[in-house]
Order: sequence, then structure tokens, then C-alpha cells
Amino acid sequence: MTSRTLSRRAMLQGALVAVAFNPVSQSWASTLEPGAVPLPPLDGELRMDAASRTSASEDFGHIIHRTPWAVLVPGSVDDIVRMVRFAGRQNLKIAAARGLGESHSTFGQSQVQAGIVIDMSALSTIHEVREDSAWVDAGVRWHELLAATLPSGKSPPVLTDYIELSIGGTLSAGGIGGQAFRWGLQVDNVLEMDVVTGKGELVRCSRSRERPLFDAVRSGLGQFGIIVRARVKLVPVPASARTYTALYDDLHRFMEDQRRLIDEGRFDYVEGFALPSNGSWSYQLEVVKYFNPGAEPDDAKLLAGLGFQPGTLQVKDSSYFDFVNRLAPLVELLKQLGVWFFPHPWLDMFVPARAAEAFVQEVLAQTTEADMGQGPILLYPIRSSELTTPFLRTPNDRHVYLFSLLRTAIPPTPENVAALVQKNRAIFERLTAIGGKIYPVDAVPMSPTDWRRHFHPFWERFEQAKQRYDPNHVLTPGQGIF
Repeated sequence: MTSRTLSRRAMLQGALVAVAFNPVSQSWASTLEPGAVPLPPLDGELRMDAASRTSASEDFGHIIHRTPWAVLVPGSVDDIVRMVRFAGRQNLKIAAARGLGESHSTFGQSQVQAGIVIDMSALSTIHEVREDSAWVDAGVRWHELLAATLPSGKSPPVLTDYIELSIGGTLSAGGIGGQAFRWGLQVDNVLEMDVVTGKGELVRCSRSRERPLFDAVRSGLGQFGIIVRARVKLVPVPASARTYTALYDDLHRFMEDQRRLIDEGRFDYVEGFALPSNGSWSYQLEVVKYFNPGAEPDDAKLLAGLGFQPGTLQVKDSSYFDFVNRLAPLVELLKQLGVWFFPHPWLDMFVPARAAEAFVQEVLAQTTEADMGQGPILLYPIRSSELTTPFLRTPNDRHVYLFSLLRTAIPPTPENVAALVQKNRAIFERLTAIGGKIYPVDAVPMSPTDWRRHFHPFWERFEQAKQRYDPNHVLTPGQGIF
């Protein structure tokens, strides 16, 4: 394709498109100027206009801002292969953003200063839906996959609470939801993937094929390869969902009941929240049973023996899709109010059950309503036996609690954001001392030493995988791991 063709396309789309790279000035060019290296032929575009670059300098956290030199809008998987190889030859860095601004990057994890950001949302095809699985592009969002599978009564076994996230994005981190106690995380339920390694090799991997890469890329934080396609497990789901919520005033009983429920398997979904209550805290249990019409759940049997406060139980029936998509109206409201675009210094933690009660009490005692900006505080257990992904680091305990402070910075000032990030760091240090781990999508400043501790005892394996699959450290510098 000629540069004239690219320029004409750029004018039509309002984007300035690069056709060459100047290694002397370390800059892109829209014409093949003297000394410049031509880009490989692309089915999509490498955009270098200010609007595209500024958009790619943001994430959901709105805390770290790193402006890339260019944004690749791939027209094919081959474009990603070509650009990773080109970046390796020119000593450039690349990060894959799974739809710019989604919530699995709150501290610059998917950004790259003076490099290339790949907008993976451009690859969003559902290629195949089978009885037990779906083969999809990494830029497909979970709600889009559900729209394709639910007419056949099928769903991925685990869904994040917010299903506008992309499949590739959550598989790179973990993918947590209230079904995880039964199924593990989303990374535990992917069957195979196509991955572009840091060497620019397109490799299909699974538990039986290229297993080391399969294990490295799941929860690998983009360090070893870019997930471009995935085969996601599907399971039958009933058409309806009954949601039960109830309040506790006793943290010990609340956490005890949660552990009991996931061990007994009464419900299909178990979560919980800490709620401010007259200068103190109360705790809300949220559990769900899926069912088909004509086979309604036995409420009394499901709730027997639970210690919630009398008079606080609420029960609501909905379709399965309306339940899993329940946050959509709230998110739309937050967007209309502008709050969705405020900084989000989130902190997600995996806490060992043996220390969870004391740790939660300690953190809540130093957390105010103002610290949260009306963001939720999640608290619910997962059975460690269901977590099978090596680089998803969780505490060594039979149960681990997800404890998440999903903060919104109100007011959205740099001073308030810095104070909240500092509080996150202090909590992180206390978490580390009790054997806990973060879910690394958070706004926590991390040093290479912190990362080595985080991946212990698998750090050497992590480091070896980097050397094997991305020896020139082309991929995902935003994490600051190496």
C-alpha cells in the first residue's frame, strides 16, 4: 500500500498515519523521509496524531499519563506480529491496551512512554461458538460473547462484575467474579490461546500444546506475549437468577457464613461488601441461585442457619443476563455525571483467611467514607483449590478473601490522588507482612524488589519466561517489573 493511499485514508478518518520510523530522531513520519525506515505493510493503521496518542496515554485510573509515539489500530493479527518484530529491531516498546481505559489498568499498566500502544478493541470478532467453548478475538468484550452464547443457554463459568471488559484484558490479569469459588478465575477457564510473543512469533498454546507459554501468559501481565485470540470454556446456565442480599453487624459471623456457603456450594455466586454505617461498618451478603422457570429455589433451605440481621433480607428475581449485566445502568449514570472519568486509585487484595478478619478490621478502621468516594468495598472468599494458574499469586491458605477498596478520588485533585495512593502503599506493606498478595491491576507503586516478592516462589520461573519469550524486553514496560 502506498503512502499516498495511507495519507488519503488518514484525511478521511481524521488521523495522521505513520508510514516510516526515523531511528536517528526516534520519531515517526507520515512520509518516507531520508534516513527513515519504512513500516512493514499493515492491514490497519499506525496512528501518530495527537488525539490518538492522548487517548492512549490514559487508563481507568487517570493517575499515570504516559504518551506513546503512536497507536496501532490493527486490521489483523498479522499486523501485531509485524509491529512486534519491527519494534524489536528498532528498540521500541509495545503495550497492548484492551480497549483504551478499561478498569484492569489503573496505574499505567497498559501505557508506554515513547513507544507503541496497540488498541486491541480493533480485533473483536467471535469466530466460533461450540457446545462447550467459544473461539474469540482478544478484543471481544464479555457482554458481547454472552449475547452470542446465551440464546443456546451457555455462558462462561466466571464473569467479572463489570462485563464490558475485554477477554484478552482479564486473561492477562486473572478475571475475578462471584462464581470463582466454584470455577476458579477466568484464567482457569481458558482452553487455548493464540499469542504473539515478544519475539514476534504467533504461537497457539494450551494445556497440551506449548504449555510453558500457556502458563506464562495467563495472569502474565502482558510480559511474555500479547493474547490475540482465546478459546473460552462455556457451561450451561439456567435462564433466571434469584439474588439474596442481607446485612450483618458482626464481621466474624459474616466471614464465617461466607466460607460455609462456598464450601457447601448452596449458591452459584457468593460476594459481599463492607458498608459505612453511622460511623462504623456493616456487612452485606450477596448470594445468587440460578434456576429455570418451574424449578424455583427453596429459599428456606438455601438460607438455613445464616446469621444475618432479621428484617434485612431482600430477594429479587431477574434473567441471568440482567443479573450479570447489573452494573451497566450504574456505570451509565456515573458516566453521565462525569464521575466515571475521575481518578480511581483502586486496591484489590488477596488476603489469607487465617489473618483476614483482623486485617479487614485494621484497614476499615483507617478508611473513611471520603477515602472511598462512594466506591464499593468488596469482601468475599475463594477456595484456593480452584486457583490453578501459576503466575496468579495468592496466599497459601485453604481460603483466600478478595478484599477490594474500589476508590474514586473525590475531589479529583492531584493532592487527593497522591494521598490515596500513599494509603494504598501503606496497606500493601501490611498485606505483604501477613502473607497476602495484590491483584496487580491496582494503584500501588511497586519496585522490582516488590515484584520479586510478589511472584515468590515463582520469580525465577517468571524471569526465565521473560528471557525465553521476550528477551529484548519489548512488551509492557508500564508494570515496571524488570
